[in-house]
Amino acid sequence: MPEPLSSETIRSAPKVVLHDHLDGGLRPLTVLELSREAGHELPADDVETLATWFRDSADSGSLERYLETFDHTVAVMQTRDGLARVARECVEDLAADGVVYAEVRYAPEQHLEQGLGLDEVVEAVEAGFREGVEAAAAQGHTIRVSALLTAMRHAARSREIAELAVRHRDAGVSGFDIAGAEAGFPPTRHLDAFEYLRRENFHFTIHAGEAFGLKSIWEAIQWCGAERLGHGVRLVDDLTVGGVPVAELDDQVPYAEWSPEQLSAVRLGGLAAYVRDRRIPLEMCPSSNLQTGASPTIAAHPITLLDRLRFRVTLNTDNRLMSGTSMSREMELLVAEAGWGLPQLRRVTVNAMKSAFLPFDERLEIIEGVIKPFYDD
Repeated sequence: MPEPLSSETIRSAPKVVLHDHLDGGLRPLTVLELSREAGHELPADDVETLATWFRDSADSGSLERYLETFDHTVAVMQTRDGLARVARECVEDLAADGVVYAEVRYAPEQHLEQGLGLDEVVEAVEAGFREGVEAAAAQGHTIRVSALLTAMRHAARSREIAELAVRHRDAGVSGFDIAGAEAGFPPTRHLDAFEYLRRENFHFTIHAGEAFGLKSIWEAIQWCGAERLGHGVRLVDDLTVGGVPVAELDDQVPYAEWSPEQLSAVRLGGLAAYVRDRRIPLEMCPSSNLQTGASPTIAAHPITLLDRLRFRVTLNTDNRLMSGTSMSREMELLVAEAGWGLPQLRRVTVNAMKSAFLPFDERLEIIEGVIKPFYDD
């Protein structure tokens, strides 16, 4: 394994995040203060205890308790001021962590309980993003942020949210997403929205292959035309060695320690081969996947194997509050537990920037002017 990188080097490295939920990344202090203003009751009344509650609930193994954490964050994001504050702080926190480009997603339909309209929600978040970019610049951090508007899989507003996203395409919104429980709510329920987006030449990603498996991934790509896969971790189920799924191999050693011979013995199923050949980006979130049971450890997380097999892997945070994480922490975990070094971190960062929902020339400018100068120095 390569020599471990220092935390200082990792924290100073330019980072790109494509999968970060606005309602999953609040500061505990902000949740506490906004809840008092809203009269919303929380499970704890001090910052440290509240932060621990969020992490413990996400780690509990109980889906009901995990979803309860979002009840509390969404509850304090129902006003223009609350949304703008959360968005501003999100940008400040990402920039302080070395993120130079971020796509932050949220579901406007979840922020209407106190009278805001869908357009007002988007406008409030965009105002907060702009303030955050300015505040970060004042601290010496340059960051660019765009929004992905999410529709909930179990609801019936995806076409409406898709139209909302396109309406704000020139005002900070770069893409569309669907999220929520995969089982029982296939992406094909929202074909009307995806067909509309394609007609409008608009970008979209789909949460797929986190909990439900290969069928979810296949439907997202082949039926709906997803440009990227949110998570996609279950794609590993389409990889075999001697007819045995790689996750079921006896005497499994960490993927970072697999020899070239072991890697060459891996056989890709039709879906995995298609994803790799088409360079479909995987928005992978290791810490979050551990919490939801999609992977047992960081060392055994498929991100390392998929990266070594040259899938277009990207590294992401998912929900920074619930996972108690950041982009730096995700990188540090992979370095410490999965044998990663600068070459791997460089690759996933460039992969992410290549896969961003930005015009080509703007992506290239960040890759050539910001990312490569650091990693190639």
